[in-house]
Amino acid sequence: MSWDLNGLFRRHAKEVVRFLCRRGMNRETAHDLTQDAFVRLLSYNGRSDRGQGNPRALLFHVARNLSIDFYRRERLVQYADLTDEEFLAIPDLSPSVETIVYDQQRLAITAAALAELPERTRLAFELHRLGDMTINEVAEQLELSSTRTWALIREAYHHIRQRLQAATD
Repeated sequence: MSWDLNGLFRRHAKEVVRFLCRRGMNRETAHDLTQDAFVRLLSYNGRSDRGQGNPRALLFHVARNLSIDFYRRERLVQYADLTDEEFLAIPDLSPSVETIVYDQQRLAITAAALAELPERTRLAFELHRLGDMTINEVAEQLELSSTRTWALIREAYHHIRQRLQAATD
């Protein structure tokens, strides 16, 4: 059985917002939690027996649980009242523009170095390093011995390292 979520939203969204406001939510938070409740309903739709007979009841149950979770999180968060000077004294931990540009250049050099590799070497490196596969899994995938696979991956590391060093010299 599938629900008409669009119709359910049109019929009950405002009602859920009012319900959440009566539970002490401000209007903006109530709207956010209403959206979240409908997203949760999407995950239930047709996959379980939950609310099959009464999706409206399930909607309000989900909204109630989301409001409880929201208040629990709010209790854990501590707010600080800062002056403008104190706020401006907080260090900015984001990387500098120079660091971002430097990292992007190194990434471009790495991508170019990978493109220069023979396909099997590049694939072994990508499967191991980017695909989080073990050497043995990569060897099985490429139908190679684990010794040969490790040699290909080392070769890729060496090639990339050479290109990065050449760029900084």
